[in-house]
Amino acid sequence: MLAIPISAGRRRTAVALTTAAVLAGLVAPTLNAPSAEAATPAYDDTYYAAAIGKSGPALKASLHTIISNQTKISYSAVWDALKATDQDPNNSNNVILLYSGVSRAKSLYGGNNGNWNREHVWAKSHGDFGTSTGPGTDIHHLRPTDVQVNSIRGNKDFDNGGSAVSNGGGSLTDSDSFEPRDAVKGDVARMIFYMAVRYEGGDGWADLEVNSSVNNGSNPYIGKLAVLKEWNAEDPPDAFEKRRNDVIYNSYQHNRNPFIDHPEWVESIW
Repeated sequence: MLAIPISAGRRRTAVALTTAAVLAGLVAPTLNAPSAEAATPAYDDTYYAAAIGKSGPALKASLHTIISNQTKISYSAVWDALKATDQDPNNSNNVILLYSGVSRAKSLYGGNNGNWNREHVWAKSHGDFGTSTGPGTDIHHLRPTDVQVNSIRGNKDFDNGGSAVSNGGGSLTDSDSFEPRDAVKGDVARMIFYMAVRYEGGDGWADLEVNSSVNNGSNPYIGKLAVLKEWNAEDPPDAFEKRRNDVIYNSYQHNRNPFIDHPEWVESIW
């Protein structure tokens, strides 16, 4: 086939048209876009292999089987685990407190004012599992929090609105709900969804479920579902949350929170 030469005049015209398109705000497609394989999460072909391609109840059931294969730790061991999972990336002597965002010395743990303690994000009274090995010691939902802020949260469900929590980093609360600071709303939601998939009532513990209510009390439910879904979408997993998931998987429980790896699975299941 003969190559048809392009005149200098036509080249100048092409350049002029390209320049005009750029100036008009048009963007040409990237020639070397990453392939679909390059964007595949690291554990899809191994850890999540049995779940890939599923949705709805089938996805939930598959994830339950996958993440139930875990190493359980004692409640006393949680102290040291949280010092590793929630370590301040800028100061290895400190942990970052969930609700307030404060960096506090690892050594200041306990029950006194100015200390940090172990917060059950899925309140342990919601299903009455206490601190027994199992849901009561699952560090995917246990986080370091300021003692006073933890007390203010109590066992309230999660919802928007309320008054500012003293030293709460922007968290809000009212008589029946708690709203964490914006930077960890997604973290809280994904911990709640993890618990609802991990504990389905088949291993001696209550069947934990997310519902659309507050004031759930001792029932094995936490709300509000619509709000938690919004938080998951508004606050995607950041580097701190992803690192935490890796530390739990590699060094402690050897299971993962699937909603950190795949936050879109929340919408698929709920």
